Amino acid sequence: MREIVRTNDAVLVSAISALFDGAHIPYMVLDQNMSVLEGSLGVLPRRILVPDEQELQARRLLVDAGLGHELRPEGR
Repeated sequence: MREIVRTNDAVLVSAISALFDGAHIPYMVLDQNMSVLEGSLGVLPRRILVPDEQELQARRLLVDAGLGHELRPEGR
């Protein structure tokens, strides 16, 4: 699994989830339930991961959707 986006914007996480669901790209959202620990402040970022073999497809999809600026650098 590769992390491709890290954000504390819940709306962005929802948008990316919808894009990946529509394109049938499997993904995981980590740290989504950390709000219990942080007090619902939205300080801790959520991480979106995709399988290694679908990283390029996922990156292209986000770039095409105008979200390329949200991508983590490749190889991290």
